[in-house]
Amino acid sequence: MSDPAAALARNIRAHRTARQWSMDALAARAGLSKGVVVALEQGRGNPNLATLIRVSDALGVSLTALLEGGEPPAISVTDTDTVLWQGPSGGTGRLLSGTDAPAPAELWRWHLEPGERHDSEGHAAGTHELIHVLAGELHLSVGERAVTVPAGSTARMTADEPHTYANLGEEPVDYVGVVVVPS
Repeated sequence: MSDPAAALARNIRAHRTARQWSMDALAARAGLSKGVVVALEQGRGNPNLATLIRVSDALGVSLTALLEGGEPPAISVTDTDTVLWQGPSGGTGRLLSGTDAPAPAELWRWHLEPGERHDSEGHAAGTHELIHVLAGELHLSVGERAVTVPAGSTARMTADEPHTYANLGEEPVDYVGVVVVPS
């Protein structure tokens, strides 16, 4: 079992047992099969981003808490390069860092090549995102609403319903995002 898989397995199990939930209960709350939860807690498989988000939402913790775990020091510096999404043309979604309660948040760095898009399921109720576009133009949609966010601009959006990040242009798009999860 690789270190990230071992940390993920250990942290999911710890959060689940702290709540006194069975694997069946976590599976039901996350909308997953019990087999998926068993595989995650055994460090098997290669879960996709949507699965990890479902588990973190069900447990009420940040995705970072599942991947890193442990008590954070007063100051921590990380140089992690956790790629959790890869596009067909080389785009990436990287989880850089995050915090847990009392203010759960995740910091992401995204790169979308021309024509790439990432469709996301809705997160936990009340989740918001802040997105700052560094280069290119990001096409952002939430439900039926859509906007184009040019380089140098920042968007704030609700993220508790399905949403999409897309590069409809001819140049790469780079942006950072902060996912703020209600505590």
